[in-house]
Amino acid sequence: MNGQAQAAAQQDVPSPAEDSTPAPAPAAVSAPAPSSAPAVSVRAAGEADVEAAAVLFRGYLDFYEVDIEDPDAPRAFLAERIAKDESLVLLADVPEAGTVGFAQVYRGFSSLSLRTAWVLNDLYVAPEGRRTGAGRALLREVLRRAREAGVSGVQLETAYDNTVAQGLYEAEGFVREEFHVYFHDLG
Repeated sequence: MNGQAQAAAQQDVPSPAEDSTPAPAPAAVSAPAPSSAPAVSVRAAGEADVEAAAVLFRGYLDFYEVDIEDPDAPRAFLAERIAKDESLVLLADVPEAGTVGFAQVYRGFSSLSLRTAWVLNDLYVAPEGRRTGAGRALLREVLRRAREAGVSGVQLETAYDNTVAQGLYEAEGFVREEFHVYFHDLG
């Protein structure tokens, strides 16, 4: 997913919205994992989780080959989003593997539905956490919280060649839209 290209015809620029803030949820939610894998628990990240989340965020940026000049910039960016409650950051924990995945959601508005909408901007599972069900657990938790918050829908995008992610998204009910996504880089 290219976080900078999250614009779509049916959604305005994301911004925090009080009525789209997720209702409090249990500290951790367990999701079924593949039969041979241990259960995955998903939790909202707080300020105490910034370092663990930043390691995963950096892995996500590396996966998409994003060049970062300041090695502390990803941690600082994530810390600011969490501290200001500008995004919902979820972490996936797998027994004996630790925190292996993260998702980051931005709250926004849909002009066409006249309601709030969410953008699942980032979803990443570290190599050691893949095939444990962590990605699916994160995705399901985002959708559960979105339903609880009464948002109109959750939007995401991924790379054309990321067929594994596309398969997961489609299996969980996401539908490929017919809109073209444009982005104008302002440097």
